[in-house]
Amino acid sequence: MSKLIIGARRGIGLEVVRQLRARGDTVIAAARTSSAELEATGAEIHTEVDITRHETLRALATALADRELDWLLVVAGVMSKQRLGALDEAAVAGIHQQFETNALGPLMAAEALAPRVRPGGKLGILTSRMGSLADNTSGNSYGYRMSKAAVNMAGVSLAHDLRERAIAVALLHPGWVRTDMTAHNGLIDPPESAAGIIRCMDELTLEETGRFWHAPKGEPLPW
Repeated sequence: MSKLIIGARRGIGLEVVRQLRARGDTVIAAARTSSAELEATGAEIHTEVDITRHETLRALATALADRELDWLLVVAGVMSKQRLGALDEAAVAGIHQQFETNALGPLMAAEALAPRVRPGGKLGILTSRMGSLADNTSGNSYGYRMSKAAVNMAGVSLAHDLRERAIAVALLHPGWVRTDMTAHNGLIDPPESAAGIIRCMDELTLEETGRFWHAPKGEPLPW
């Protein structure tokens, strides 16, 4: 059974692919472009996949038409910072981009590719605790916070809509990870984050569908 990882070129997605391949899983890695590091994993790679473009997701679904997926895991995302007092045209454009990629993108990926997930399979979406209303104690980062709150809502709706096919959905906070996205600031490195994501996906059951997890710790997060 195959596991499809979207956003696999670098960072957390790449490390998820590495660890799954290391334990012998069949992995399909999708990204806009490939990399030497991704190719070294031995995964099956599909490029020109952009979660903000319907046609690329449909092309991937067509390419996988005869395949049954055990997992669909959407890792792809973007982050930029906006603050009150500086919400000019460029800042608002950044908020739009984050909504398109972080919130609409995973939903579009689910629309195109959930039909390829086997009954009883799993859908994982990387989100962030910065999308938690209860956990917001510092403000700012408007686009990122809002887009992650939106994808959390999409994930809960997907959990309801996919239940009839017994597909469980997990909303996964990867931790504060040292990657290019965070300018290599953070508390953990990609291998630890990826291990937590894989553990959460492995252990996910239909009874837990639609929950919001701190993946490295395996603990639920507040909405």
